[in-house]
Amino acid sequence: MDRAPRRAGDASALRFAYVGTAYPMRGGIAQFNALLARELAKEHRLHFYSFSRQYPSIFFPGKTQIESGKDPAPVGARAMVDSIWPWSWIRTANAIARARTDVILFKYWIPFFAPCFGTIARHARRKCGARTILICDNVIPHEKRLFDTALTRYMMNGADAFVVMSKSVMEDLRRFRRDAPARLVHHPLYTHFGEPVPKDEARRRVGWKPEERVLLFFGYIRRYKGLDLLLRAMPEIHRRTSARLVVLGEFYEDRAPYDRIVQDLGLSAIVQMTGDYVPNEVVGPAFSAGDLVVLPYRSATQSGIIQIATQLERPVLATSVGGLDEMLADGVTGLLVAPEDQAALVAGVRRYFDENLEDRLVAGIRKEKSTMGWDSLARAIVELATEGR
Repeated sequence: MDRAPRRAGDASALRFAYVGTAYPMRGGIAQFNALLARELAKEHRLHFYSFSRQYPSIFFPGKTQIESGKDPAPVGARAMVDSIWPWSWIRTANAIARARTDVILFKYWIPFFAPCFGTIARHARRKCGARTILICDNVIPHEKRLFDTALTRYMMNGADAFVVMSKSVMEDLRRFRRDAPARLVHHPLYTHFGEPVPKDEARRRVGWKPEERVLLFFGYIRRYKGLDLLLRAMPEIHRRTSARLVVLGEFYEDRAPYDRIVQDLGLSAIVQMTGDYVPNEVVGPAFSAGDLVVLPYRSATQSGIIQIATQLERPVLATSVGGLDEMLADGVTGLLVAPEDQAALVAGVRRYFDENLEDRLVAGIRKEKSTMGWDSLARAIVELATEGR
């Protein structure tokens, strides 16, 4: 993407290099990158440098890294970066320098990418003096591995400024870069999934009965997301509310323990698990068809799932961990419960149905939506890029 700014010749227009995942790489991070890049490109010049290989197959826990559906937000990305091939890092940095880049923007979420991103940032800075800004989903990863601290320090020390999306991530950042320029901007909405669909119509599309109560668990399945806790709570949830559970997402770990819970507790009639990645075109109808999105996380920083639900005006019940309680106002835009507590999950779902909270929460969500656009994030990035310029 290399669009002229709105005001031709405007000295305030910056040259951005955005390095990260983009279509046909799949997932929420690629979608985040595309939506932010499109916002920045409204007033600045932007080149997008994506991956030719994001993960070696041996390190990728899913079935495929490639999106099968249409590109929801084209950015004209160049597939140049191989996460494990250093020559591609230097080649990308040289391309960034030739474009006379002012700002290099990275979306960072796990230490695996620290050698790649950190080397690109340092080499490009030496070549063209570009300022590096890191958008941190996490600083400390959910699932810790050997060398995480050393790799994280390498990445944090290679950046000039930071954007975080929760207070907990800001606290983690300050462990590595106490005085670095940083902004806290909450995660914008995933607008590319469209507008909400009336529930009855959405249920016709996805094949759910109009009269049933449906809880939705959505996204990649890993232990920290607590699906096992929700499954164990389902017998009591169903007994108290008659709700069933639909799990839409791909397993990024062994599925067998989850299937055993379903079998041992006799949940096959009230729990549906697809185990597959959800195409973009299915997301909107599925969220619109659900009654309540449930996030029983053991740990979190922020959640793109909440931002999908907010865009599609679906209430969320989440555990009060990490930054999730910053993203929901209990009883206003969603419900918050204690983490790792099956009884709390049951009580939260009961509260939602017993108090008929849907209309109240949807009204709160509609008021909140107008404050959660991509322009706020783009503005914070530009401010960090131009400090002292």
